[in-house]
Amino acid sequence: MKRLTYILGIWLLTACSSQPTDPVREDRLPEIYPDYRGVTIPADIAPLNFNFADETIDGMDVVVRGSKGGELHVNGAWADFDIDDWHELTTQNQGGKLQFTVCVEKDGQWQQYKDFEVYVSQDRLDEWGLTYRRIKPGYEVGGDIGIYQRDLNSFEEYAILTETAVPGRCFNCHTANRTDPNRITLQMRGEGGGTMIQRDGRQTWAETKTDSTKAAGSYSYWHPDGDYVVMAVNTVHQSFFTGTGQRIEVYHKFSNVEVLDTRTNELILSPLLQTEDLEIFPAFSADGRSIYYSTSKPCRVPAEYEKVKCSLCRIGFDAQQGTFGETVDTLLNGLATDKSYVLARPSYDGRWLMYCVSSRGNFPVSQNDADLWLMDLNTGECRELKEVNSAQSESFHNWNGNSRWFVFSSKREDGMYTKLYLANIDAEGRVSKPFLLPQRHPRKYYRELMDAYNCPDFTKTKVELDAHEAHRQVFDNQRVGVKIRR
Repeated sequence: MKRLTYILGIWLLTACSSQPTDPVREDRLPEIYPDYRGVTIPADIAPLNFNFADETIDGMDVVVRGSKGGELHVNGAWADFDIDDWHELTTQNQGGKLQFTVCVEKDGQWQQYKDFEVYVSQDRLDEWGLTYRRIKPGYEVGGDIGIYQRDLNSFEEYAILTETAVPGRCFNCHTANRTDPNRITLQMRGEGGGTMIQRDGRQTWAETKTDSTKAAGSYSYWHPDGDYVVMAVNTVHQSFFTGTGQRIEVYHKFSNVEVLDTRTNELILSPLLQTEDLEIFPAFSADGRSIYYSTSKPCRVPAEYEKVKCSLCRIGFDAQQGTFGETVDTLLNGLATDKSYVLARPSYDGRWLMYCVSSRGNFPVSQNDADLWLMDLNTGECRELKEVNSAQSESFHNWNGNSRWFVFSSKREDGMYTKLYLANIDAEGRVSKPFLLPQRHPRKYYRELMDAYNCPDFTKTKVELDAHEAHRQVFDNQRVGVKIRR
């Protein structure tokens, strides 16, 4: 047995160290997964490991050369780069490019494909990581729902709060304040639900439903000064299709918008945002002087689901007085254009407004035709982000702190599971080809992962949340009450 183990070890070592000899030149680019050909990356991103599309190959040899110097060489079953070596190369070539030479061995013959390039942006990411919810797309049953965070400089993932810590609970709608996790919120629905507000490490669980409001808050977004949180007030419903290309329709029977003052636990209401129309998905502007949100006319959902057309609106907000403006500006009219505009997210530098456009509905992740669009807030000009859109749903986008990168979820691979993609945007609004969130062994990871990603957001540092304290407060059912500011 020892002799067999020794021989097997020698064979594996030899197989993994096979080098290209007399390769046949192929006049085409290599087919790789993920498709990182021609993408733009930040220097501080985790290595772009990739597999060859043909799973029957015997081995792969990859050489990466930097336009400003430096070289990497990996050889094995897939391209698996050392993290420190990768960062040394990308940092050296910031503002330049990396040239990849891929050789593949199959049936004893090596093939060399045309080189492809990856561009290393001058714009650093400057974020520690991403937060997101992972959930199995079973719809009616939760499974092991969890809020996780991922170190973007490596492949490490950490649980923030999972159903293991708070069994039987559904939670989502987590958001940090402009990527700063010292201010973070999280909503929990259903029995024992509530809104968690964490300020500088201290958790407070609030009951945001009052006698004057229809439900608890959700879909929250921080004011830049860190004192206010704007929220939607609604309930979420689902209906299922049979015999069509669409699986599910998600809808709301009512929705309003309100602001919570986290210092006083008071809700600030406006009659302009407490109407019979459905006001949803609010977000503060970069300067905090306005709130963007979507609104649609009430319909008999789910029967009239195709009539849900959301307009994109804006209302003023005075943070010193804690008051709303007295007029509403309609930026994009859904009924007039026969479209639905939702999930407006302003860049933190105040230049851009990114939003989703679909043919109907107010929940774009369930709409196959949902695409990302960009509005120039200096000129009001709007355009489709054809650089990042696909034939499937794109949604749930957020900006990094310097507004040069954004993350979004997409179903482009299979139409069912949302995965996370990142892209670069320059000062003129030019957007690069998006790249899939890197994993150490991407094909194995994404093939075996039975979770969908949603609600991604950047964080400048790791989120520190005490799951034991969350469990205690959730099951003690002690909630801080809120009141209406008069």
